[in-house]
Amino acid sequence: MSDAGEFSVIDAIVAGAAQPATTVLGPGDDAAVLAVPSGRTVATVDVLVDGVHFRTDWATGEQIGRRAALASLADVAAMGARPTALLVGVCAPADTPIELVTGIGRGLQAEAQAAGAGLVGGDLTSSPVLTISVTALGEPVDAEPVLRSGARPGDVVAVCGRLGWAAAGLDVLSRGFRSPAAVVNAYRVPEPPLAAGPVAAVAGATAMIDVSDGLLADVGHIADASGVRIDLSATALTPAPRLLEVASALGRNASTWVLTGGDDHALVATFPAGAALPDGWQPIGTVLEDADGQTPDSAPDTVPDLASGVRVTVDGQSHTGAAGWDHFGRPG
Repeated sequence: MSDAGEFSVIDAIVAGAAQPATTVLGPGDDAAVLAVPSGRTVATVDVLVDGVHFRTDWATGEQIGRRAALASLADVAAMGARPTALLVGVCAPADTPIELVTGIGRGLQAEAQAAGAGLVGGDLTSSPVLTISVTALGEPVDAEPVLRSGARPGDVVAVCGRLGWAAAGLDVLSRGFRSPAAVVNAYRVPEPPLAAGPVAAVAGATAMIDVSDGLLADVGHIADASGVRIDLSATALTPAPRLLEVASALGRNASTWVLTGGDDHALVATFPAGAALPDGWQPIGTVLEDADGQTPDSAPDTVPDLASGVRVTVDGQSHTGAAGWDHFGRPG
């Protein structure tokens, strides 16, 4: 990096970047200009840090870039929106190999283009730790974005995408192995069903979230925001046969990966009872009234503390141990 210089690296990253019709002005000026036909934009940001969210000895630069892009793109999809643009900040030590940073750029470009979004700008600076910040913008396909707060008692909880695969891959990599490739690659580059978010919005989804920190934890966010309880079905969440094989080899419980593993970025949504689920969506649970008898319409403005009552159960039973990943939480 120190040999190449900041601007030559930026030029290498954005060279030949394809832009969607929503990009009025792309990289090269002080700011990008985007067209927003609907008049509404959803925006989200994720920060990935070397040694926390990825490791350069576990993945190539392109895989790291794709992983970084997909984390933010999944948040846009979970709002029922189509991605339109990515803004990226990369902070890197001066001795970072130029090939690593340009590889990250290629990965970002690849996933942005696949999602129909443009890589429209960003920043590059020096830092003691390689850090990637991705801001994703999107446009809702419906009049309103799908929030976490819309679930109602009687709604069906459904999932689209894989659960537990990235967690299994992390477990494998953490033990010094590089196979089975199916789970290792699921951790390196997740496969979130980005197109399913807008489809769910049009189909009437009442609430939605992507599973980045763990199914129980993220479904808990819907329950908290909506003032409801959610009961999941253990049968509907039976681990895939490949996960059972890997868990047996490692002496682990595959169901724990499914319930508490993050980074697959599957989408979970609630739909009105009796509604036809879109293709690819599978029912996994039910929305119930809050234990204290509150309905969502009478729920307090403040988000309830999970410690005050169990919001998410599996077959009516509360889960023991951590519900998912928390950067500042106590181990559990």
